[in-house]
Amino acid sequence: MESVLGEAVALLDEAGAPALTFRALAQRLGGGVASIYWYVANKDELLDLATDHVMGGVLADLEKLPPSEDPIDDLRAMAVTLFEAVVHRPWLGAYFMRNTDVQSNSLRIYDLLGRQTLRLDLTARQRFHAVSAVVGVVVGSAVDMGQEPPQEVLDGAVDRDAFLGRFARTWRELAPEEFPFVHEIVDEFDGHDDVDQFRSALDLTLAGLRLQAGR
Repeated sequence: MESVLGEAVALLDEAGAPALTFRALAQRLGGGVASIYWYVANKDELLDLATDHVMGGVLADLEKLPPSEDPIDDLRAMAVTLFEAVVHRPWLGAYFMRNTDVQSNSLRIYDLLGRQTLRLDLTARQRFHAVSAVVGVVVGSAVDMGQEPPQEVLDGAVDRDAFLGRFARTWRELAPEEFPFVHEIVDEFDGHDDVDQFRSALDLTLAGLRLQAGR
């Protein structure tokens, strides 16, 4: 089973979910398609198990983080660690927590994040919403950043900054009275750092949590 999941993850890393077929997996393992059915019933189960296989490593990394006296700082460190795992494997975002009957490691990660909120003066609903918001920022940002760049960027015809700069020039030409916000932020958009944008979104979310908890 370990070999099956290892090769499944390798296929997912190479080309995402469309590349993970039983035929392709069997070829990687040097066997027949029927042999895969000894381990999983269908592709959905395989995707969930492959996700949980990766999340086992993420869970180990989270458990190694040194605790502090501030639960919100600890939650931030865990969120950044989870983000760094998903941003390099954007396919994870689509399947993380999809089926916790199969994904025990994913559920443990969710619980580990939530334990930090147990150290805060919050209601159960506030805790649930807080962890949901953090996971949403982490997974949403990571999946967005992990999308394949436009073909001209992949081909090397233009780099990322030049690609964004093209849109920035167009935005600057828009009528300010029709697009006041766009004119306000266009210089920030032009050449912005995606990781910095994620960290800012996370910090904004956690600042709200800190206020809510009276800290």
